[in-house]
Amino acid sequence: MANAFHRLDADLYRRAHATDTPPAVDTALTALSRAANHSKLWLGVAALLATQGRPGRRAALRGVMSIGLASAVANLPAKHLSRRKRPDALALVRAGRLPRRIPSSGSFPSGHSASAAAFAVGAASELPGLAVPLGAAAVAVGYSRVHTGVHYPGDVVAGWALGAAVGVATRWWWPLAPVDPDAVRERVAPTATSPAPGGRGVTIAVNAAAGPGDTAADDVVAELRSALPEAEVVPLDDPEHLAKTLEAAAPDAVAIGVHGGDGSVNAAAAVAYDARKPLVVVPGGTLNHLARDLGVEGVADAAAAVENGWTLDMDVAEIDGRPFLNTASFGSYADLVDARERLENRIGKWPALLVALVTVLRRDEPVEAEVDGVRRRIWAIFVGNGEYRPAGFAPAYRPRLDDGLLDVRVLYGGRLLPRYVRWTAREVRVRVDGPVRLARDGETFDGSREFTIRKRPRRLRVYAPRAG
Repeated sequence: MANAFHRLDADLYRRAHATDTPPAVDTALTALSRAANHSKLWLGVAALLATQGRPGRRAALRGVMSIGLASAVANLPAKHLSRRKRPDALALVRAGRLPRRIPSSGSFPSGHSASAAAFAVGAASELPGLAVPLGAAAVAVGYSRVHTGVHYPGDVVAGWALGAAVGVATRWWWPLAPVDPDAVRERVAPTATSPAPGGRGVTIAVNAAAGPGDTAADDVVAELRSALPEAEVVPLDDPEHLAKTLEAAAPDAVAIGVHGGDGSVNAAAAVAYDARKPLVVVPGGTLNHLARDLGVEGVADAAAAVENGWTLDMDVAEIDGRPFLNTASFGSYADLVDARERLENRIGKWPALLVALVTVLRRDEPVEAEVDGVRRRIWAIFVGNGEYRPAGFAPAYRPRLDDGLLDVRVLYGGRLLPRYVRWTAREVRVRVDGPVRLARDGETFDGSREFTIRKRPRRLRVYAPRAG
C-alpha cells in the first residue's frame, strides 16, 4: 500500500512539473511559498485581524495558536515517524520554479500546508466570513509547495488534513463562546448601597498606557469629567505611579477608581481592598475581563453605577501572597506574557502577542511541579477567581463573582499529547523544583519555590450597573 501511494504521488508530482506555466505564475507561486516560511504570511494576516475589535483579536489568537500546535505536530513527531525524503527537485523542476533554498527536513507532511490550514480553520471558526478567502489562501500555499518542487502532492494533502484537524480541535479547550454583555450583566445582582452623586469623593486614575490605543487618554479624561463632574480624575503618563497616586487619595476618598486594563484594575483593587473602599472599574485595556463580568462596557455604565450606588461584593484571591481578581497562572502563559512585553514597545502589543505565542508554542518546556502533593509536568495552569464558563482551557466569563471557589484548569504534559484536567477548589498548594514565573491578571513576577493559591477571607466591594 505504501509503495503504491508513493508511486501515485511521484507520478502526480512529475505531471505537475511537466505542465508549462507562464513565468509570472512561477514567480508568484515561488513568492507565495517564500512568504509562508516561518508563518510570516499568517502572522501578517493575524496582525491585521487583531486591529478589528474583539472578534478579530479572537480570530487572530485562535489562528496563531492553531499554527503553533499544527507546526509542532507536523515538524516533530509526524516528520520523524514518516522519514520520507524530499522529491528530486533539481532533476525535475525548472529553474524558474525552484526556491532559493531546498529544505533538508523530511517531506511528509507539509508543515507549510499544515500551518496554512490550521490558521484558516482556526480564524474562520471565530469569523466564518473568512472561510472562503483564508481557505483559498491555504490551498494556494499548499499548491505552491508542489509547484516549487519541495513537496509531493500527498505531503500537502496530509498537511491540510492535519492543520484542519488542529484548527477544529482548538474548540475543545477554547470553546466558541462569544460573550453577550447583556447576558453577562444579567448574572450579577448589584444592590444600592453608597450613591456618589456626580462622583463626589471618587478618585479615578486614568492609565494612558493601557489598551490597544483606540481611544486617546485625553478623550477618556474629558468623558469621565463630563459624566462624573464631582470626581477627581487623574491622568497618568507613567503607569508605575498608579498605585502611589491612589494610595495618597484613599484615606479621604469615598471610592477608588481606575481606567485601564486588567493589570491596572488589579493594582487599583489592591489599594481599594487595603483601604476598605469600593472600586470603580472603567474598561480601558485590551481584554477587560473583570469589566465584562461586571457588565461595565464603558464610562456610561461605570458612571450610572456610581451615581446610583449600585455595588456588589466580589471574591479576592491570591497567589504567593499577591491578590488577583480574574486568573493566576504559571507555565507557558507566564512565559507568553514575558515574551510579549519584550517585543511590544518595538512592534505593538497585538503583533508582539502573536509573535510571542508562536515562539512559546514552539520552544517552551513543561514545568515540573507538585500540585496538592501530586507531581506533574505542567504546560500551563490557569486558576480562576470563581468558576468560569464555558468548559475548556480558555474560559470566557463568570456567572458569579462571590462563589468562594477557585476554578483550576491544567494542561499536563503527557507521553504523546498534552492532557487537560479541570476541577474546583478552595485552596491549591504548589511546590516547584526551580525558579518560576507567576502571572496574575496579566502581570508577571518571580514566584517562591512553594506557594499557595487561595481566596482571601474578606471580599471587595465593586460598582456594577444593573441589567436592562
